Amino acid sequence: MIKKSLIVLGILTGSLIIGFFAYLFIIMAGDYVIDEKDLVMDSATLLVTENGDKITKIYDENRDIVGIEDIPAHVQEAFVAVEDSRFYKHSGIDVKAISRAIYKDILAGSKVEGGSTITQQLAKNVFLSHEKSWLRKTKEAVIAINLERRYSKDKILEMYLNQIYFGHGAYGIQLAAKTYFNKDVKELTVAEGAMLAGLPKAPNYYSPIKHPEAAKERRDLVLTLMEKQDYLSPAETVRAQGMMIALDFQQEERNPAYTTYIDMVIKEAKEKYHLSREELRQGGYKIVVPMDPAAQDAVYKSFQDGRYFVGTGQAKPEGAMVLMDSKSGGLLAVQGGRNYVTEGLNRVEVKRQPGSTFKPLSVYGPALESEKYKPYSMLRDEELSYNGYEPKNYNGKYEEKVPMVDAISRSVNSSAVWLLNEIGISDSKKYLEELGMPIEDKGLGIALGGIDHGVSPLQMVQGYRSFLHEGKTVEPYVISKIYNNEGDLVGKAKREEKKVWKKQNAWYMTRMLQQVIKNGTGSDGAENMEIAGKTGTTNFPNVDKGNKDTWFVGFTPEVVGAVWVGYDRTTKESYLNSGSAQPTLLFKQVINGMPSQQGLKFKKPDGVKDLEPPIELIEIADLGASFGVGDYGMPSVQLNWSPSKDKRLQYKVYAVNEGETQLLDTVKGKGQYMASGKNLFTLPDFYVVPYNPLTKQEGQPSNVVSISLFPSFGDDEKEGKEKGRSGSGKEKKDKKKRDEE
Repeated sequence: MIKKSLIVLGILTGSLIIGFFAYLFIIMAGDYVIDEKDLVMDSATLLVTENGDKITKIYDENRDIVGIEDIPAHVQEAFVAVEDSRFYKHSGIDVKAISRAIYKDILAGSKVEGGSTITQQLAKNVFLSHEKSWLRKTKEAVIAINLERRYSKDKILEMYLNQIYFGHGAYGIQLAAKTYFNKDVKELTVAEGAMLAGLPKAPNYYSPIKHPEAAKERRDLVLTLMEKQDYLSPAETVRAQGMMIALDFQQEERNPAYTTYIDMVIKEAKEKYHLSREELRQGGYKIVVPMDPAAQDAVYKSFQDGRYFVGTGQAKPEGAMVLMDSKSGGLLAVQGGRNYVTEGLNRVEVKRQPGSTFKPLSVYGPALESEKYKPYSMLRDEELSYNGYEPKNYNGKYEEKVPMVDAISRSVNSSAVWLLNEIGISDSKKYLEELGMPIEDKGLGIALGGIDHGVSPLQMVQGYRSFLHEGKTVEPYVISKIYNNEGDLVGKAKREEKKVWKKQNAWYMTRMLQQVIKNGTGSDGAENMEIAGKTGTTNFPNVDKGNKDTWFVGFTPEVVGAVWVGYDRTTKESYLNSGSAQPTLLFKQVINGMPSQQGLKFKKPDGVKDLEPPIELIEIADLGASFGVGDYGMPSVQLNWSPSKDKRLQYKVYAVNEGETQLLDTVKGKGQYMASGKNLFTLPDFYVVPYNPLTKQEGQPSNVVSISLFPSFGDDEKEGKEKGRSGSGKEKKDKKKRDEE
């Protein structure tokens, strides 16, 4: 008897020792199996506008994490009732439930019931694969016991409810509530909570979208279990089961219009804030972006319109467009291609030859800064050779001289190259570097955008912004602010302006670029606001009327934009047979559709002179002369002609006496002049030449008139006789000499 007692005692003692060491093993193993970093769940990063409106999400698993305090008790109870009725009684594994499951499996001859607790499910989903083996089940039990030791029941349930998958791309209870009912989890009713609790077992089969009847049966089962476990009264259960499943389905969808923008956000987060793509997809950040969703949608829609992309290849030409808020530098819309795909070729950042859009940056801006040239300075417009480089005007026409404002608006190539040669290539490159587009080129082709490596649409937007804001550039950005998942500010855009042009010259350039839109190469299409800008085209050599790149770069008082159209690789089979009208029309299409831009006008900055409108020279063919009385009663000759309506136009009055031409005076804004007669027996001939004080340019001489003391007939004693409409050979030579001087 004593011997048997000792044997029993020995067995019990051995069991206790084995149990103790087994438990000790489980505790110690937990430190190796559990990595708490794995409990940090993936959470979607949210992109919002500066007004706080949601744009889209970036994620691997679309999840919004919530605390247990935000999850109603009846929702928690629904999950406990259906998934783990003894959740608050066990310590990670439920021996009673496991025993019951094994018993039923034995009776059925197959596995019919699971015995996993909520804690075990959390352990399996977070730390383990989904293989079915005894080793995995052992690890699951070890992890579950250690999770219970480390965390409270509320924390375990919170992690579980945030971690599980509910179907249709929704991870976690908060996003499930948003997806199926378009409400926060704290607003869920008992019936809605029960329906969601029924999903994790088989999200596809019990989906109320795909299988509404199965979803309702599953929901009603959950409600019944809640009533059996005293979470609901019979009356509450009946009422809840009598309700239909009323859905407000809001599945997260990717808007293809935002793909380029999202990629640029991810790139900027890495370069400026050192956050990897994976971190953004998993870290639950909130990123405030300057995007204008309506503008972004409009750009994307326009890029699907083949009218703006005309070429010879089987595939349509490609394109890129960027719109920037002129004040802040925030990008409002970007499109990296007609069918841009995630992590694809972002043509907004690809460098191309800019054509004539480069002229304001590389030639005319630097020329104004030199203070040797003004908007109405006359530039040479001739076919010239510069050590073998012979630029041609696109229309084949040359006018000998042209004012700068006309050279810009009509995109005169010969004048741009001549002017660059005058100011010097090194001076041009200095300003280009300050504008953020340094180049290595050393030839005069810079004037026409003929640079080896080109510039990107993003760089062009940054450069043109300097004309709008008193000569200053600002760095473009797509992230205004970025917050981590705890709401702390990680970083924000720095708006640092850099001075490049004098304020006066920036305003002059803005006004001259307006002429491009009003009367020049950018006049295609209508606009609902004031726009300043420049077109550009690069030719495809040896192909008649073939082009490689077409551009429009310009700005309204609030938005700067650039559009490029062309092939990624231009060949003799695939090239543009269209010009800069297409990108110009595309830009205007988008900008006209932006409500914020309607009716805007440029405002002259304080302390600068406005650019005077051009003065048109007129032809004078009705110069007349008659006797008159001048000062002190002196006999004089009264000259009269029809003046221009523009009072700024001046008129040079010339007298020709015995072959010698003399400038008598310059008259402004009127059509009359009194010439004193010093010698009435040798009266001179007279003619008038219109003069433009802006360009310092003379027009054609008027008809020549004379007056005689002894008329031979009629009323000629009072009226002068006309000697021809264009002057004698002597006057023509004098005109040519004046022009050369």
